[in-house]
Order: sequence, then structure tokens, then C-alpha cells
Amino acid sequence: HLGGAGDSDAIDYSVHEAWNEATNVYLLVIYYSLFLYFRNKRKIMRIFTVPPTAEAPSEPNFYDSMKKIRLRQQLEMYSIGKIVTLQNQAPTVWVF
Repeated sequence: HLGGAGDSDAIDYSVHEAWNEATNVYLLVIYYSLFLYFRNKRKIMRIFTVPPTAEAPSEPNFYDSMKKIRLRQQLEMYSIGKIVTLQNQAPTVWVF
């Protein structure tokens, strides 16, 4: 019967109409959120930035001192290894 074809066209039209309304609502929400973001950008960005703490300068000093201690240990072990290898070498005897 021909009424069924007309009903499917009506359904298609209502789907398109609902889709248009939904996209309009989404666009309005996006525009409104962008408006609020640019209006309150400084306040919003302040939420995501971490305020500097008083103990921040001590951390790099701690890590720097640990690096220096580790470097000193490595240099000491290297020099001790050089001394030990020089002591363990057989003396060279020159025969003329």
C-alpha cells in the first residue's frame, strides 16, 4: 500500500528535523562554553597551573648534590681501579 511509503518519508523527515535540532543544541552549547572560556580564561587557567611552593628551590639542590656525590664516587672508583691495575702490572725489564 502507498501509505507505508508516505510514512517512511515522514519518519525520515522527523529524523532529519530531530538531527537538526540536536546539532543546533550542540552548537549552542559549544558557542556558550567558548564564550565563557574566553571571558574567564584567566580564572580557568589559574585552576590548572600549580602554584610555586616554598620548597621548590631545595629540590634541585638536593638532586644536584646527589649527582655530585655520585660523580665523586665514580671518579674515586675509577682512580682506585687505575691504581690497582698499575700495581698489578708486571714491571717492564729492559734488556740491552
